[in-house]
Amino acid sequence: MIEATAPGKVILFGEHAVVYGRPALAAPVTQLRARAVVATGEGPDVRLIAPDLGRATTLAAARDTNPLAATVRLVESRAGRTLSPGVSLSVSSAIPIASGLGSGAAIAVAVIRALDAYFALGLSREEVSALAYETERLHHGTPSGIDNTVIAFEQPVYFVRQPPANHIETFCPARPLRLVIADTGVRSATKDVVGDVRRCWEADRARFEAIFDACGRLAEAGRAALAVGDLASVGCLMNDNHAQLVAMTVSSAALDRLAEAARAAGALGAKLSGAGRGGNLIALVEAESEAAVCAALLAAGAARLFRSDVG
Repeated sequence: MIEATAPGKVILFGEHAVVYGRPALAAPVTQLRARAVVATGEGPDVRLIAPDLGRATTLAAARDTNPLAATVRLVESRAGRTLSPGVSLSVSSAIPIASGLGSGAAIAVAVIRALDAYFALGLSREEVSALAYETERLHHGTPSGIDNTVIAFEQPVYFVRQPPANHIETFCPARPLRLVIADTGVRSATKDVVGDVRRCWEADRARFEAIFDACGRLAEAGRAALAVGDLASVGCLMNDNHAQLVAMTVSSAALDRLAEAARAAGALGAKLSGAGRGGNLIALVEAESEAAVCAALLAAGAARLFRSDVG
């Protein structure tokens, strides 16, 4: 039996704008992980099992649009070999689905890591990320590549989409970030929200280019503040980034309510993280304010809370 895991992620600055070439910052959420297990057995085919979703099929029967099967086929092609009949691949995840925490990319990375070990390929993290990106295209249509990157690298990253070779730098904040992640409980399909933003951009390019430029400047300022450990500035920049996402039409009443509650309870800053229209909000807190912020978020309707330390 071979087992591999991969973390979730949060976008600290720059979601959506990153699709249009502006910089973004993201960090892994190591406390939430996806898991893939490859086990040998008997049978005429390779079994694909997702117990969390109550789904099971065989590799031969799975359609090309099945992300799990697509990931397996990508690695088989990379290896120049196929999984032996009787092998089973099981995936499970503690990362909420369609919540902006990178569940799809985390499952893909965990599967690639498990199959990398099975085939003894010795893939680099860049190669794992590139394979996971191909699976992300099934989930999101035209993903930026930031999710698979931060999850495969398992480090905070500064990311600029620059096909064919994205600009990627890992970094470590001068002071650790203490984040509270509040799940709205509302699922949101990244592919749909990204498509809506593109339609808005096509209808009013000047306005949306200005919004994307502002998000890019906030990401650069956030990087500079993180480099010197100025958490108060990081928090203010998060608030500003949330305001730009509101202007971009990707926030929601639930996300805005959680942001206001977190700030009123003492959070240094709060913003939606991910596609928006649901999913999660991240709040930057200090040890002294964490309990009050958590209580306020729950009172404001958060379905559940998670903790994450960055750096």
